[in-house]
Amino acid sequence: MNTVKIPILEEFREFALRGNVADLAVGVIIGAAFGRIVTALVADVIMPPIGRLVGNLDFSNLYLPLSDKVTQAQAAFAVANSGLKLPLDAAQKAGPVLAWGDFVTIMLNFLIVAFCIFLLVKGMNALKRHEEAKPTLPPEPTAQEKLLTEIRDLLKSRA
Repeated sequence: MNTVKIPILEEFREFALRGNVADLAVGVIIGAAFGRIVTALVADVIMPPIGRLVGNLDFSNLYLPLSDKVTQAQAAFAVANSGLKLPLDAAQKAGPVLAWGDFVTIMLNFLIVAFCIFLLVKGMNALKRHEEAKPTLPPEPTAQEKLLTEIRDLLKSRA
């Protein structure tokens, strides 16, 4: 049976079955998992103590009101709830806000990931320099060179 070969599909098959694509896929999957780990680390381990140190703040609810409607909603919420601050989602429903607390958390995530990548690249570069610094042994003499060396040594011993 004759099969029709479509050049673009053949080229795609060659591309997809290359080792680099599989390596890239593994890297993306591991990177996504690492990102979730860092997000959990920052949100659940790092930010709560920082929030505690700066007065029991919840960084995910930090915002700056940008309209009078939000300010009025804050005041009404504080009166009705013994001075509590209006949550971010309610403030966003009332009007525009500058939600900077979540931005701080995301920047901390980024800095941790960037530092980990820096350490990884630094380690890889050190390993590469170590490999390059290893002395290389001269290549083994060929059979012809060995034979010539034996002949030379024999001629020296006769003299």
